Amino acid sequence: MMSGGACSLRACCLRRPYLPMEPLIHTCWLRVTDSRRRRPRLFSATRCFISGSDAKQKVIVISGPTGAGKSRLALELAKRLNGEIISADSVQVYRGLDVGSAKPSVSSRKEVPHHLIDILHPSEEYSVGQFFDDARQATKDILGSGRVPIVTGGTGLYLRWYMYGKPNVPKASQEITSQVYSELADLQERDDWEGAVQLVVKAGDPKAQSLAANDWYRLRRSLEILKSSGAPPSAFQIPYDSFRQKLDSSLEDSKPQVESSIVVEEIKSKDLDYDFLCYFLSTPRLDLYRSIDLRCEDMLLGNDGILTEAKWLLDSGLQPNSNSATRSIGYRQAMEYLLCCQEQGGMSSPDEFFAFLSNFQKASRNFAKRQMTWFRNEHVYQWLNASRPLETVVKFIYDAYHDKTRNLEVPESLKMKKEMRSRREASELKSYCTRNRHFGRREDCSDILERLRKMQ
Repeated sequence: MMSGGACSLRACCLRRPYLPMEPLIHTCWLRVTDSRRRRPRLFSATRCFISGSDAKQKVIVISGPTGAGKSRLALELAKRLNGEIISADSVQVYRGLDVGSAKPSVSSRKEVPHHLIDILHPSEEYSVGQFFDDARQATKDILGSGRVPIVTGGTGLYLRWYMYGKPNVPKASQEITSQVYSELADLQERDDWEGAVQLVVKAGDPKAQSLAANDWYRLRRSLEILKSSGAPPSAFQIPYDSFRQKLDSSLEDSKPQVESSIVVEEIKSKDLDYDFLCYFLSTPRLDLYRSIDLRCEDMLLGNDGILTEAKWLLDSGLQPNSNSATRSIGYRQAMEYLLCCQEQGGMSSPDEFFAFLSNFQKASRNFAKRQMTWFRNEHVYQWLNASRPLETVVKFIYDAYHDKTRNLEVPESLKMKKEMRSRREASELKSYCTRNRHFGRREDCSDILERLRKMQ
């Protein structure tokens, strides 16, 4: 899709090859003596140095719904700002889950250093607390080398903890961890989720009933916290909640003419460890849904698509919806579809394939909707329109990073509305119908059905 002679951000991300352009800056290096190491260190001139004891180092955060073009924007910014990228994606941490997580290409990772990608086997769990520790350490390392941290991803809880801090919840001893595992192992083996939930509820955590079905990791963690502290997870202070309470109170007390963005910036500067520049990238919902549907189709093409990755998960002994990796959008649906095919000797009808594709697309759209709802309530993000030319979006964030006044407003042409703009848009969204590009007819899936038969 083209606009004014420049390709849009989302189109660049999904369909167009990247055309190299001259960087807006050229990195120069400053030699600074580090008194602790007693030897010179090199710092990039793109790093933000602000005089004063209250100065905080800048960190760029880019989020948005699935398929919005976050990775492309982060990559281009990293090249302009001498930056490194920290992935805030709960699926990209897993090795082998490349297509379904839209993982940055190997060439992109060679071009710009990426962190927290391919660090675990899919059989391993990865918690938001672990992400906080790993991402904060990566941030320190990047800043220490004189480069710019650019955190990008759509996992809202990861980003919330990363910016505001994690609760001071006690870490369970090895003895308690083993005890909890034993108590829940039989129930998990019998697939008795309700029984396991009631066990944890009786132990003292009534909120266990609100956990997502089969989220055994969080259920075990809840029981570990109960046994370690005698209190449920909800009893511990959440840094984000404190921030919101202070923000809401300040907004109520502020004068009518004071903009909420000014109040947010003031509290951010006092309460947060870094000077976070946060952006949420999206497009009008109808365009986003069409983009997501097409991307789901793309993930099924070729011999190395998401079905092949899902087959590898099954061959590794994993079952759908059994842990973090197999609960993720796309992999869960693909694994369930493959198990159905296995029961039929590797056979699948076109109707079964199209039902799987439809479920995959619907789950992806619903996930994007949940992401937008989550971030709509996050006051620190500026919403940007991903359908605008890539260069326009990059230049605005680049300028904002170097702006010392913090008064740089998002131009109207680049703003993305948080809510639907009109009744017409709401009506069109309600009547939305998927229009497939690759799989419009029954015969279009014949190659995939043949490949599935050979997989068995």
